Amino acid sequence: MAGSAAVLTEPPTRIVVIDDHPVVRDGVAAQLQHYRDMTIVGYAATAADGLRVCAAEQPDVVLLDLRLPDAPAADVVVELHQVSPDSQVLVFTAFPEHAAVAPTLAAGARGLLVKDAHGTTVRDAIRNVVRTGTYHADRAAATPPPVTAREYDVLRLVAAGHTNLEIGAELNLSVNTVKTYLREVMHKLGARNRAQLIMNARSRGLL
Repeated sequence: MAGSAAVLTEPPTRIVVIDDHPVVRDGVAAQLQHYRDMTIVGYAATAADGLRVCAAEQPDVVLLDLRLPDAPAADVVVELHQVSPDSQVLVFTAFPEHAAVAPTLAAGARGLLVKDAHGTTVRDAIRNVVRTGTYHADRAAATPPPVTAREYDVLRLVAAGHTNLEIGAELNLSVNTVKTYLREVMHKLGARNRAQLIMNARSRGLL
């Protein structure tokens, strides 16, 4: 109509949720359905499916579970940025003290969101990361991680069956340095050999 001012609105923030627990995916959907400035455009239960969804949808924000069944979250972040370069990744976890948090943030995730957060916290985190490119939770981890980020890198490669030489090549470390990290993480987890290390790490939720 002549003389009337057009109302300009921003398109809603497009979100993909990658989590292998249906109750979490349903919970996020229920929390965010009330906000007109955001919409969920895809779900996935595995890293592989999540990468396919993100490549197709090019979401603004990805809520990424820290512990997926088929890939470490740090590796998923790197691949997500390859298939959907403009997506901002928020790590979504029930274990904010998990050793995998540090390498995942170092890989390019923009913040950490705890799964028991209220709906307004999830909303605010998404809005914040879209606006500023980062999100810092007020909630701090209650306990320090049992292993360092680099020890965790060595641990997950041991669990994948790699030799010390292969781990050194993957992480750009000398074999002696790999042995030092391996010795430290075995000591921390009370393991005498690789098989026991993997078993103990899994029992503590590190793998």
